[in-house]
Amino acid sequence: MHIAITGASGLIGRALIGLLEKEGHAITAFSRRPEIHKAQFPQARWVLWNPNDTVGMARVLKEADAVVNLMGENIASGRWTKKRKKALYESRVANGKALASALRAAEPRPAVLIQASAVGYYGAHGDEPVDENTPPGNDFLARLCVDWEASTALVEKLGTRRAIIRTGIVLSTQGGALPRLMLPIKLGVGGPLGNGKQWMPWIHIADEVKAIAFLIANKSASGPFNLTAPKPVTNAEFTKTLARKLHRPAFMKVPGAALKMLLGEMAEMLLTGQRALPSRLLELGYKFSYPTLETALDDLLLS
Repeated sequence: MHIAITGASGLIGRALIGLLEKEGHAITAFSRRPEIHKAQFPQARWVLWNPNDTVGMARVLKEADAVVNLMGENIASGRWTKKRKKALYESRVANGKALASALRAAEPRPAVLIQASAVGYYGAHGDEPVDENTPPGNDFLARLCVDWEASTALVEKLGTRRAIIRTGIVLSTQGGALPRLMLPIKLGVGGPLGNGKQWMPWIHIADEVKAIAFLIANKSASGPFNLTAPKPVTNAEFTKTLARKLHRPAFMKVPGAALKMLLGEMAEMLLTGQRALPSRLLELGYKFSYPTLETALDDLLLS
């Protein structure tokens, strides 16, 4: 297949290119700075992402069999100021609408679109398990996810199959949350965030990209899918397990009040969580390579 990926230079995008190239697929990778990434993946065709040139993008997209839309600035890279919220919104919603317009202009157009989202869609649910039938929350992150998903809904009316991936915390040593979580533990100052009872819906990077490839190939896959491991853990459990794997203590709790003072509204994302379950993915027959945190961390930290 010929697969186009937007947001291809991010953590998930890079891992996805690696997997799909191993499987023999041709890749077109969209990036705002394509010249930087050509050396890492020379076999991929790197194209400048220009949301103002939907006609030019349509010419590229009409050659693709599938599109994976991963666009969106890092949600945790800075305090959620008014300016930052606008950037997070536009990087997802405005770019998603531009992609949908380009797909509408493409003829022929790809058969399937994989649309990125996040488990933040559900908002805070405490200990309640949430699956794809759970309605959206009403905080900033939930509203952002709702609009993010809706940004490409147009393609369904055009006959393109669309699967939405509501991703949890992606574990990788190459970026994302894990290196940040490891650092204070390695320094001996790690510990649970707040009371540690909040759930952490995690997924190994290998399962993240393998699940995306699975959804591309499965012609019955449409609608939302939680991309989270089947056994979520609390923040306290996660911290304890990670510390044990690193052979370090992790007893220094980070008070919730201190996080709120430091991070503002973004702290709520760390102090609340979702006990998200990949119900629909399992129903379709997906087999997780790393279903437990133990196996995931063993692979990531020992390989």
